[in-house]
Amino acid sequence: MNHQRYHISLLLLCGLVFILECCSYKPQQNYTQFVNPFIGTDGTGHTFPGPSMPFGMVQPGPDNRDQGWDYTSGYQYRDSMILGFSQTRANGTGINEFGDILLQPFTHADNNNFACSYNKQTEKAAPGFYTVTLSNQVQVELTCTERVAFHRYTYPDTAKKLLVDFQHGLRFLTDSLVVSSSVTVEGNRVLSGYCRTRNWVERTYFFVLEFEEPFIYVDTLPLAAKQKAPRYILQFKPGTQPLQTKIALSTVSVEGARKNLQQELPHWNFGLVRSKADEAWNRYLGRVQIEAPLKEKQIFYSALYRLFLQPSNIADVDGRYRGPDDAVHTSPSRNRAYYSTFSLWDTYRAAHPLYTLLLPEKVDDFVLSMIQHSQQAGFLPIWTAWGQDNYCMIGNHAIPVIVDAYMKGFRGFDAEAALQEMIKSTSQNHINSNWSLLNQYGYYPFDSLRDEAVSRTLEHGVDDYCIAIMAKKMGKDSIATLYFKRASYYKNLYDTVTKQMRGKDSKGNWRTPFDPLNATSPMNNPGDYTEANAWQYFWTPAQYDVTGLQTLLGGTAAFEQQLDQFFTIQSPDPDKHLGQEALIGQYAHGNEPSHHVAYLYAFTNNPAKGQQIIKDICNRFYNNTPTGLIGNDDCGQMSAWYIFSMLGFYPVNPADASFVTGIPQINHATIQSGNKKITIRKSNNGQLLINGKQPSIPFFSFEFLYE
Repeated sequence: MNHQRYHISLLLLCGLVFILECCSYKPQQNYTQFVNPFIGTDGTGHTFPGPSMPFGMVQPGPDNRDQGWDYTSGYQYRDSMILGFSQTRANGTGINEFGDILLQPFTHADNNNFACSYNKQTEKAAPGFYTVTLSNQVQVELTCTERVAFHRYTYPDTAKKLLVDFQHGLRFLTDSLVVSSSVTVEGNRVLSGYCRTRNWVERTYFFVLEFEEPFIYVDTLPLAAKQKAPRYILQFKPGTQPLQTKIALSTVSVEGARKNLQQELPHWNFGLVRSKADEAWNRYLGRVQIEAPLKEKQIFYSALYRLFLQPSNIADVDGRYRGPDDAVHTSPSRNRAYYSTFSLWDTYRAAHPLYTLLLPEKVDDFVLSMIQHSQQAGFLPIWTAWGQDNYCMIGNHAIPVIVDAYMKGFRGFDAEAALQEMIKSTSQNHINSNWSLLNQYGYYPFDSLRDEAVSRTLEHGVDDYCIAIMAKKMGKDSIATLYFKRASYYKNLYDTVTKQMRGKDSKGNWRTPFDPLNATSPMNNPGDYTEANAWQYFWTPAQYDVTGLQTLLGGTAAFEQQLDQFFTIQSPDPDKHLGQEALIGQYAHGNEPSHHVAYLYAFTNNPAKGQQIIKDICNRFYNNTPTGLIGNDDCGQMSAWYIFSMLGFYPVNPADASFVTGIPQINHATIQSGNKKITIRKSNNGQLLINGKQPSIPFFSFEFLYE
């Protein structure tokens, strides 16, 4: 079968199929009933319960606090106070960002303290909807479209007031978030303007707030030192008629926000918006149908929900967006989309390979957005928010995402342009990479690099391998040869004595003393590894070169023995801030470098060992409760791991269009991938069956899913 020709045809049909579905499709089952947005909100999951649309620009929801590692999404389930309700946030990240425009309904405030306790029993959430009743007896209800948040407040028959705080935001290591702003009160129903903030990134958001009823009084609160955005108290005519407000956002301009508002939400029918959000979520969640007990369904569909929260389309309805160069551009996408919130160090591993399977109509636009970013910024995105790069984490992991799409037959982008941007990003020194140093030594010497020398060397190997296989497929053999050579640099850091990837200085000396259990991280304990230790980073090259790693260790049996040790050696005093969370031996499921390792048993003579560990991870570290996610969801990566593992296969190599064969944790699943239906079954002896056939072991091709 000519898979490339088939896949191009599939993609051409996807647009038409998706449009028809949006207009007429009604799922036979209500999948949103299985989603619990509170999963991961208590502890380190850092998720949020507020509404969003799939891949939407806005995510209105409650903020308990505006700073602190536990509050990167603004929310912790156990907290008893609510500061108010802001309009944007990220799912499961490790650093605070967004939290734009806080609204807090109240009847009276003590000394301008607007934080309010709430009745936990009244707090409910579903995809596209959130509600809570505050202790002041105001019922808050939230829903949204893609670019517009919609709030409804039902007050008791007393004073009807609202705090509108433009100074608020989810802050990280800063006490002065807004650097400039301009707000205009337009008559007695509308506020508009912009705020420029400096936090994880420096960015500008534009807004239009519109109220259904006029406010009768405006009071401007005094600004504290360093504050550069206004805070207002709006007063409305008392009564029990709900107060409704719409908040439209844009990266481009006030007029862009106004157009978003006019096109997406020209009415005041809260119930209709909530219903349409529910329909949209059902269309997406219905891409996968599973047979499983209720608990597993709740965990599975909640994971699917989190997977579809990001990346966020930050283009206006007319396709315009503000790029990393702070200039306004128009998306070349036929869908007029431009995506940001790319947590690529996390999501290249499983989330993006899962998008190619479940959402083929989105993949080209993801890649186009990355190419556009590179052309405007000078290199491919590292970790973007609101179109700006925060340069967080290491590697250039837009590369495996692009190569994964190309190797699977996606052709809605210019492959030559993509390859050139990848080469530029891995040959010209930039803020995140020093290629001159890497090429000089064949590794990063720890005495020439501030920290993360080993991890950076290993992560670049993943990217280099990806460029090599794409160049080879395109017939560019000289480029392929160069990058295959660079992909083997990891061997320069292998220490035959400790059997670990160990730091080496510019004179070729090993780092001494060396403790392979010592986890390091730039912010908390600087050293050679990124949120991990030597044991956890040892397996990075196995994403693309299992054979090479086996050879270093001395063969398949030694490879298995190393895995056995990895899953049994215990760490003294593991620190969750150093990625040491959800541990099985040295395996740390709470952080991404370990995510593929259990599947490596498929390359030994005892694959059942890995299958048992995978089952154990699914049962121990995922639940249908607020504490049911151990470790940051990281924009859907933790969720993607669970989805793949429940289906019975995983992209250990995230870019070569292959999956490692496991065993399904559910009896039956049906995947709608474009216009192709894929069936997953567990055979009588527990083996994986895809479309009635057993895939090869240890891995099978992406094409096999469509046969």
